[in-house]
Amino acid sequence: MTKVFDRPEQFAETALKGFCAANADRVTMVPHGAVRAAPGARGKVVLLVGGGSGHYPAFLGYVGTGFADAAVAGDVFASPSTAWIHGVAKAAHRGGGVILGFGNYAGDVLNFGSAAERLRAEGIDARILAVTDDVASARADERAKRRGVAGDLPVFKIAGAAAEAGLDLDAVMTVAERANRATVSFGVAFDGCTLPGQRSPLFTVDAGHVGMGLGIHGEPGISTQAIMPAADLARTLLEPLLAERPADHDGRVAVILNGLGRTKYEELFVLWHHLTDLLEEAGLRVIEPEVGEFVTSLDMAGCSLTITFLDDDLEEYWRAPADAPAFRKGSVAPPPLIEMMEEQADAVAEIVAGTPESQEAGRCVAQLIGHVARALADAEEELGRIDAQAGDGDHGQGMARGSAAAAEAAEKAVTAGAGAGTVLSLAGDGWADRAGGTSGALWGVALRAWGQALGDERKPSAETVAQGAQAALEAIVQLGGAKVGDKTLVDALAPFVEVLVERTSAGDALGVAWSAAAVRSTAAADATAQLTPRLGRARPLAERSLGHPDAGAVSLAMCARVVGANLPENAV
Repeated sequence: MTKVFDRPEQFAETALKGFCAANADRVTMVPHGAVRAAPGARGKVVLLVGGGSGHYPAFLGYVGTGFADAAVAGDVFASPSTAWIHGVAKAAHRGGGVILGFGNYAGDVLNFGSAAERLRAEGIDARILAVTDDVASARADERAKRRGVAGDLPVFKIAGAAAEAGLDLDAVMTVAERANRATVSFGVAFDGCTLPGQRSPLFTVDAGHVGMGLGIHGEPGISTQAIMPAADLARTLLEPLLAERPADHDGRVAVILNGLGRTKYEELFVLWHHLTDLLEEAGLRVIEPEVGEFVTSLDMAGCSLTITFLDDDLEEYWRAPADAPAFRKGSVAPPPLIEMMEEQADAVAEIVAGTPESQEAGRCVAQLIGHVARALADAEEELGRIDAQAGDGDHGQGMARGSAAAAEAAEKAVTAGAGAGTVLSLAGDGWADRAGGTSGALWGVALRAWGQALGDERKPSAETVAQGAQAALEAIVQLGGAKVGDKTLVDALAPFVEVLVERTSAGDALGVAWSAAAVRSTAAADATAQLTPRLGRARPLAERSLGHPDAGAVSLAMCARVVGANLPENAV
């Protein structure tokens, strides 16, 4: 059980501050992350890595010379928001472009992808590096669906070394993608982990058994077996990786035996004793192995084995020196301190005042978001219960936290004189920042797109509000790739938008059109109980989901009803 914390919701933030204070000679804290205290040369390609907290040494422990240039830390097991990633990337950028590295999880894919788009829009070349090493999560012919687990370490280390060597962005990406294709992992769990503030574990493994292929957040594995002797466990870990050895490979491998948080180092060494013989029998020559904790899962009991099948370039970059708080290799000369970029990641853009008419609409928007936040706070437990049927049960918490942050951001924007579009856009940023994960990313991009459609020049008409809803739907579909029938919030949003556009185009007042759209959205959300999920973490548990509505669709329909019930008659 995680026992050392203050307020559970501040665990990740406090841990970040403590990490940076303990490693002030190597890292500098920026909002929601850390950058190298001595940045690389001007023009260097920057490698930014990140994901949810709770996995240390990933990702903060990788920041240092020859490894990552920066790391962004989300809440526990939750993706950092688009704005957080964007801010840390801007703080770390040295002029040579940015590679955004993360494990292949839905929330991370959405947020890092959206951050890359923002960076490109600002003239910074940004690339995506999603690690896909977990052989238990998808077949070899569906590699893009695989999770990223402890393969993060060799893939990021090799990419960081290539960037440190001065390769340009295209060349670093070529090396990084080759390392990812060459890396495979398989893990086992003996017992689950416990989130800060929770009394029971996030998942459990039957006593006397081991879960085969579980993910680092407790995602489903492929089987459960009785606990076995160390020699048998070593073979069990290795065999699925040997099955993916490339044809004609010469046998050089980087190997990482990784503890997940509660498995003692001596236990890992016992496993390594058996693995050395098995690797030799398989004709593999191990290059500078690593045994220890590199990607953990709070206090999860278990371990994983990772192999990277090396070639000449990959071996060179795997061997290259590195000096990070949690990973050191070879000897690295201390680089001269280089001035940090003058722009601070937490600099707040000045809000341009909207017209009086738009400011009035902005106050209405902020009031409506406040109503939504209170409703979602009341529904937090129920939404979590719905989500737990085939998910991780955190949807209610994410929606409550995200909407509360959105309401706070909207009020601040109103006080600063923002128009309706800016109020809604900043509310979206606040929602994404605090909610994290997939839903945070989707709500953030949706509200920002809706706000941009409203603008700050005039009081929006009913047709403009409907056009904003259409823009929000398109932004969600583009970012997340979901469509009607996939059992996501799109199943509730698409019919809402359809009715809203239809009714406002026919001349209905906004209140009348919105109420009709909310009714249709609620019916569609209820109907998702008859669907099976095709995307996200719930996909492997599709049968468990049948008969239960999608939590994201339910919460979206709830928000639509709350806004409809509180929409002033003179809103437009």
